[in-house]
Amino acid sequence: MPDAQASPRPLTERVFALPNEHAANAFGATLATAITAAMRAAPAHGMQVHLVGELGAGKTTLVRAMLRALGHAQRVRSPTYTLVEPYTIENVDGAPLSIYHFDLYRFADPAEWEDAGFREYFDTGALCLIEWPQRAGGVLGVPDLQIELEVQGEGRKLTARAYSEIGKECVARC
Repeated sequence: MPDAQASPRPLTERVFALPNEHAANAFGATLATAITAAMRAAPAHGMQVHLVGELGAGKTTLVRAMLRALGHAQRVRSPTYTLVEPYTIENVDGAPLSIYHFDLYRFADPAEWEDAGFREYFDTGALCLIEWPQRAGGVLGVPDLQIELEVQGEGRKLTARAYSEIGKECVARC
């Protein structure tokens, strides 16, 4: 996200307490259902979700739970070294849903995002899940949805912020 002064206000924001891994996985399933429902209503739009949190906060774990809930039965790899992992899931209506899971942790400069050629992924109506979006500076623009995870003992505090109508619909469904 751009710096706090340039960031727009969220349309809506909700905080969820996830006391354990089971609760985090259940939230991931709920979020996956909410996202696919919102995307079905606006199929050409695609969706950009920023996942923010310190190392070990549960960003990749949340993505794994989402992919499992969407029916992905194979291994879900962290894209820490590959930078992006692509998935294709069959939607409930039988149409394929392209999902791109990015991890920008290793980026040292926002120009690396442009150099990597990732812009094309964002213009396809796909679901783009981006860990460490701040490493791309402002080039990603404002997300539809931002998920911030904070460690709280054995659990997590999850703050969902919607910056678009499709993001707002997702937060309402969670």
